[in-house]
Amino acid sequence: MGKFSRDKGKRGERELAGILTRLFGVFCRRGQQYSGIEGRDVVGLKGVHIECKRTERLRLREALQQATEDASEGETPIVCHKQNGEEWLATVALNNLPDLVSKLFLQLAAEA
Repeated sequence: MGKFSRDKGKRGERELAGILTRLFGVFCRRGQQYSGIEGRDVVGLKGVHIECKRTERLRLREALQQATEDASEGETPIVCHKQNGEEWLATVALNNLPDLVSKLFLQLAAEA
């Protein structure tokens, strides 16, 4: 992977972290930016493993599989992805949706 692609990925992770912080009121940040947390693109939402993809052509199934494999036990894997000039999207396996909603609701309630 070239420097441009790495930098684009870092910018995407920072942008996504800012959006998640605004949406959920919980401080989110790039995982590798602090503490060298490996396998974590964006951290801050408890119990959620976020895979960030900033690309024009996403292999969604592969990205979701990567998120699932990288997630720790008890974490709900999601893929947040964006193309140039488009809005951010989040993809989660339908079977994991109730668990994700529950975890996000609990965090929102705790912050209120």
